[in-house]
Amino acid sequence: MAHAYTPGLRVTPYAVVRKDRKLPLQGEVVAQVGDFVRRDQVVARTDLPGDVVALNLVNRLGCPPAEVPRYMLHEEGDRVQEGEPLAETQPFIKWFKSTVNAPATGVVESISSVTGQVILRKEPRPVEVLAYIDGQIVEIFDGEGVAVETRGAYIQGIFGVGGECWGPLHVAVGAPDQQLASLGQECAGKIVVVGSLITQDIIERARQLGAIGLVGGGLRDQDLRALLGYDLGVAITGDEDIGLTVIVTEGFGEIAIANKTFDILKACEGKEISISGATQIRAGVLRPEIIVPEAEGALSRAEAGDENEEGMGIGALLRVIRVPYFGRIGRVSSLPAELQVVESGARVRVLEVEFENGEKAVVPRANVEMIEE
Repeated sequence: MAHAYTPGLRVTPYAVVRKDRKLPLQGEVVAQVGDFVRRDQVVARTDLPGDVVALNLVNRLGCPPAEVPRYMLHEEGDRVQEGEPLAETQPFIKWFKSTVNAPATGVVESISSVTGQVILRKEPRPVEVLAYIDGQIVEIFDGEGVAVETRGAYIQGIFGVGGECWGPLHVAVGAPDQQLASLGQECAGKIVVVGSLITQDIIERARQLGAIGLVGGGLRDQDLRALLGYDLGVAITGDEDIGLTVIVTEGFGEIAIANKTFDILKACEGKEISISGATQIRAGVLRPEIIVPEAEGALSRAEAGDENEEGMGIGALLRVIRVPYFGRIGRVSSLPAELQVVESGARVRVLEVEFENGEKAVVPRANVEMIEE
């Protein structure tokens, strides 16, 4: 059988999901292989070096650089508190004395008799890495972190903003093409599926209620701009401080959530799930994701069954990602081997897709995205 090797999304009610949880620099791993961990459990921690504060004591004390060490009240390596005297002159008349206080709590890192500068290093900032998903530790990266593995439903979206979060899933619509008008108090503290369009009004209401995240089929560009306060452009998302995480499963504009995606979400309603809005479209593609751990523990990859890594074959589920069929979902009905001329005049490889309503169309293979089942 012919195959088209096409990038795609994973949308499956069952998968073995592995997540590497690593520190930004060397630190301490506080879990062991075989441990079962909760999503909010710390698995690794470290301290980031504090910011540096440079003090020009030549100007502050009115002395030559060579005399700065003589006026210091602390030596290199000493710890000082914010507001504590750091250096002072010793004039004959005490009223002319100049004192420099520490602008922050930290450690005196260096004292220079050449430049007259004193470098103060602020307190280190603790960093903790959480497990993110309920699962089992299957690998330790010495001094860096761990790999957590779990089993359950796994859905990748098209676009997202906001970081990692978790909470109970609430499906607020009865159909994948329904557009929700507003949110009720029942959405507080939950991750909410809001239907075919995430509007600015829905986002603001979700913030007021204290919802953790929103999942919808589409999002308008102007609403994204209002949410972020700026035009996103080409960037990596996931670090936005916007009060909640937003995941779009289909694309921009009003688009019904794919039936399979909606069915999985509906079946998982009420369960504790983990989501991340982190998205990167360029090299090293990163998709927003929804993970629904099935139970405590994890399976080996062999137990998960064979995954579709061969590419796209007859009957494969896909989404068209270019007009005129943008956003429509169907299955491959034919994979012609010969090149065909398309509207632009180019000769490209194509495939025939049969949409959910029975309609068929021939589209370039580059214009589709596989949905792994």
